[in-house]
Amino acid sequence: MLVRGIVDEDFVNYKEPCMFISTAFCTFKCEQESGIKCCQNHGLSDSTIINVKIGETVDRYISNPITKAVCFGGLEPIEQFDDVMDFIAKLRSRDCNDTVIIYTGFYKNEIEPQIEALGKFPNIIVKFGRYVPNQGSHRDELLGVNLASPNQYAEVIS
Repeated sequence: MLVRGIVDEDFVNYKEPCMFISTAFCTFKCEQESGIKCCQNHGLSDSTIINVKIGETVDRYISNPITKAVCFGGLEPIEQFDDVMDFIAKLRSRDCNDTVIIYTGFYKNEIEPQIEALGKFPNIIVKFGRYVPNQGSHRDELLGVNLASPNQYAEVIS
């Protein structure tokens, strides 16, 4: 799986400690729609792409007694959907039903087949919606964090 980075113990992106996996690619939909360079993760696209083995990354997560969830974000996890699904399948095959969160800039109606596929696994949360510049942030109670734009929200998929 190609990633831009992995934070073993992240305390920013979810209400519980999580492993944060920064995916490798994004088409920058938010910037294209707004017409300005505005993505907080834009600089991440200049960082080195690292090839990690999914099984080893799952082992790394499971062996950490601090983390309670896995969060995919950074760039656009849906653009690496097969990798995300492989990771979840390996995690679940290890009898680990910890929460998996996917931060996406897509709206739910744009990725219905992917949402349906994710629904086959237990304990999945997806944060939907693009960043819209110059909007106020708001607290998402499901995630337990502030999201950058009022149109963004998290939903339990399964």
